[in-house]
Amino acid sequence: EVLEEEVKKVPAERYLVHTGMREAVQATRASGAAVGLGTGNVLDGARLKLERVGLFEHFRFGGYGSDAEDRTEVIRIGAERGARELGRSQADCRVVVIGDTPKDVAAARAIGAECIGVATGSYTVEALLESGAHSAFADLAEAGALAALLEG
Repeated sequence: EVLEEEVKKVPAERYLVHTGMREAVQATRASGAAVGLGTGNVLDGARLKLERVGLFEHFRFGGYGSDAEDRTEVIRIGAERGARELGRSQADCRVVVIGDTPKDVAAARAIGAECIGVATGSYTVEALLESGAHSAFADLAEAGALAALLEG
């Protein structure tokens, strides 16, 4: 309840969806893929924040800070839930993590997932590639980003 009130107090311009993210989520869902969320937020916190920008309903499952503290475990749990959503084993799924830090890249690689780096935070495209991202872009609207997400 406290977080809900705090989220309401924040001016709308402070809640932004990075360029290309909304389109990437919609295109991925349209492709038939299971689209999930991996976040350190607890489920209700993620819901409140993403509802504010009209995105929560696009994520059918996820791994959350309420599941585990370790980033790799959060991502692993989300990937397992996504595989169940598709009625498959995780080993039979192509798992792609979009991340903006080297820690996101490391977590993706630790579970055998692909990682698309997006330089929307403190790290450059080059830094994300150096940390092991399979590909990296300034944002998801950059040429080739959507193809990397959908096709690998």
